[in-house]
Amino acid sequence: MKLQPDYQPEFESIKNRLLEIAQIHSVDTLLKRVVNGVLERPHVALAQIWLVDKCDRHSSCAMRSECASQTTCLHLAASAERAHAGSEKNKPAAVAKIQRLPIGCQIIGEIAATGQPAIIKDTNTGPAAAWLAHSEMIQHPGVRGFNGQPIVFHGQVLGVWAIYTYIPTPKESPSWLRIFADHIAVALVNARAFEENERLKAQLELENTYLREEVREARSFGDIVGESGQLRHLMRQVDMVAPTDATVLILGESGTGKELVAREIHRRSQRADRPLIRVNCASIPKDLYESEFFGHAKGSFTGAVKDRAGRFEAADGGTLLLDEVAEIPLDLQSKFLRVLQEKQYERVGEEKTRTVNVRIVAATNRSLKKEVDEGRFRQDLYYRLNVFPIEVAPLRERQDDIPLLAAHFLKQAAQRLKLRIPRLTRAHVTELQSYDWPGNIRELQNVIERAVILAQSGSLHFDLPVAGYSAAAPISASPEKLKAEAGQIFTEAELRQRERNNVQTALTRTDWKIHGPGGTAELLGVKPSTLISRIKKLGLNRPV
Repeated sequence: MKLQPDYQPEFESIKNRLLEIAQIHSVDTLLKRVVNGVLERPHVALAQIWLVDKCDRHSSCAMRSECASQTTCLHLAASAERAHAGSEKNKPAAVAKIQRLPIGCQIIGEIAATGQPAIIKDTNTGPAAAWLAHSEMIQHPGVRGFNGQPIVFHGQVLGVWAIYTYIPTPKESPSWLRIFADHIAVALVNARAFEENERLKAQLELENTYLREEVREARSFGDIVGESGQLRHLMRQVDMVAPTDATVLILGESGTGKELVAREIHRRSQRADRPLIRVNCASIPKDLYESEFFGHAKGSFTGAVKDRAGRFEAADGGTLLLDEVAEIPLDLQSKFLRVLQEKQYERVGEEKTRTVNVRIVAATNRSLKKEVDEGRFRQDLYYRLNVFPIEVAPLRERQDDIPLLAAHFLKQAAQRLKLRIPRLTRAHVTELQSYDWPGNIRELQNVIERAVILAQSGSLHFDLPVAGYSAAAPISASPEKLKAEAGQIFTEAELRQRERNNVQTALTRTDWKIHGPGGTAELLGVKPSTLISRIKKLGLNRPV
């Protein structure tokens, strides 16, 4: 094909860009490169790429009444316009209306509907030229030519490539732009596939990381075991709420198995084939909260060497467990409220709004209502989380479950440690049921695992702090009683009981203030670090 000398540079430029765009893996970068590249030719006034996508502006779209589909339309994905006098004055009114265009509407919409190009050689001739001269699609003086090409891949129209020129459309232009449109289609499909692969790869990496945490948690804590009335009531609640997408708030003391309840809700839900992502809100540094939950863009802060998806994105389509939800910093709770209400968020350092479909299950061992009253938790977020509260009873209220739990943990520990399973007698069960288990099921598991290890040299023996201890009724000895007990011999268990009561009384008197003047450490005459270790050893927990 012999080209006219005036147009030779244009077509040489187009040929040079074909290989360039084939190597671009970002859809946005690809489209911008195409329209900006075409605008380098001095006779091009405006270049646009419209892509077929879902209708997303039903209520605000100015052309809604002309949209026959109401499901898909043309989105203005990329546009480059040459500056001209009055362009800023005219652009806002035009842009507000033409960001979306119904398929089949006007010439560009007809190109998308038919898959056929549309050429206006000169605005001075032909009926179609009247549309270009008076169209709201472009407010640009001096335009004389229009070339609209469908972007087609395997028979499917992906969009429309439109070029407006200051000169009549060259004779050779349609054939060359048709070739370029086909290359755009292939490059667009490849870029979309690459972006999807990268998104899935990043999501799988996150899921694998988080799911490894879940596997470790599941192996260490076992399954929901028991037959007590409290447990049967809890499972009835799980059965009711699991098939819905309602937000669930799981309440209970530490170690009661709130994570297991959340896992069971997910397992019985319609999202069971998607990930359950658990995050401990107390373990995340405050300055990394937004990045951890919402992700970040490369370069958004020191150390952000690449784009990273957050936990909301990793849980997309599945369930996100916010463990220890009361620990979310107050100044960040509004961001959580937004994503819960609107399902939208932005990564740190990125302006693009993302949409996520996640079910929220929250868990806490504290009273969120009290946190609200004391100004540490937003009331609106509390109401958003407290849609369906489930309370997990402490082990001391589920004594009927202790025999089954003990047998389960014995077998589990023996298999994991590759040891024989010791014999659990009625006396053992009675001993376990006589203890109040301030550490709940987690403490029971640890006690049994230690007993399995020690049972290699003899019979099963449980090393309990104090048999029959009741956390609800600490002993407070009067001076008269202490005087009467002078010279009395105490057993090791009684001494430990007295130590526990003494520390418990001191903590209560100081409202659990550990450090500083008037604190428990000062009251007891010990170092704060020593007191903290003693509290852990005695299994004391601050009352909710």
